[in-house]
Amino acid sequence: MRGLYGLKPWYTRRLAGIVAWARRKGISPDAFTVAGVVAAALAAITLWLGWWPLAFVMLALRLAGANLDGAVARDRDVARPWGFVLNEFGDRVSDLLMFAGLWALDQRLMMPAAETPHGWTSYVPLSTDTTGEFLVFGTSHAAWIILAALAATLPTFVSLSAAGAGATRRNGGPFGKTERCLVAVVACALPQWMLGWMLLMVVGSVATAITRAVGTHSELTGRGAAA
Repeated sequence: MRGLYGLKPWYTRRLAGIVAWARRKGISPDAFTVAGVVAAALAAITLWLGWWPLAFVMLALRLAGANLDGAVARDRDVARPWGFVLNEFGDRVSDLLMFAGLWALDQRLMMPAAETPHGWTSYVPLSTDTTGEFLVFGTSHAAWIILAALAATLPTFVSLSAAGAGATRRNGGPFGKTERCLVAVVACALPQWMLGWMLLMVVGSVATAITRAVGTHSELTGRGAAA
């Protein structure tokens, strides 16, 4: 099960023009890693403000940056181990920024209406207090957002551990990076169900980690039996 990761070859082909341009200009793959992190930082701001259409665009650019760094490195034949480290570091920072944006959105929804700048409330309030001042949530979902952020690290942890053990590094799965970005946008658009979105993040990330671990176990066990 590869999830939306199965669309990566198609997405890479859509970016072929940028890859060719980067080759002609001699642009470093690291520039795209940095661009992806910058896009994630901008996505965090748009998530905080509840501007989900812009969040969608910024997270799409974040994914493009994460895709282009490897594609450009291969096309220019400049792939190196340090580039792999930078790519992984950029992915983890981008994920943390995205979850920080969701956390900030959740905290903003706890603010009294009088303290919320005009034009920020594009969502439908779920409930109010007796004075009609509070916007959406009676309780914070910060703990669940943090738990979702931690769970999101598990699939990569399994993949890197597998690679360290000499197995194939597995990507994709039922709930990977692309799915996390998509759910973050939906959570921004429909924050009144933040708990449900974070539960989906946790369950999906754990399921992906288990799927990768099972595949790695089968591969390594098969090698041992063959030997």
